[in-house]
Amino acid sequence: MDEIEILAETENFSVWRAKEPDGEITYHLEFGSVTIHFFKEEWEEFLKLMGQVASSK
Repeated sequence: MDEIEILAETENFSVWRAKEPDGEITYHLEFGSVTIHFFKEEWEEFLKLMGQVASSK
C-alpha cells in the first residue's frame, strides 16, 4: 500500500482508506482483530446499507 488515510477511529474501531500500488482505492473497517476489506464500489454499497440502518431507528 502506498498511501493510508485514517477516516475515523474510536477506542475499538477504525476505518481507513488506502491507495494501492496499482492506483485502486480500498477501504478497511477494523473491529479488534477482524478487518473487512472493501473495494470502492463495495464501500459505497456498504455506506448505503448503514444509512438504511441508521434511518430505521
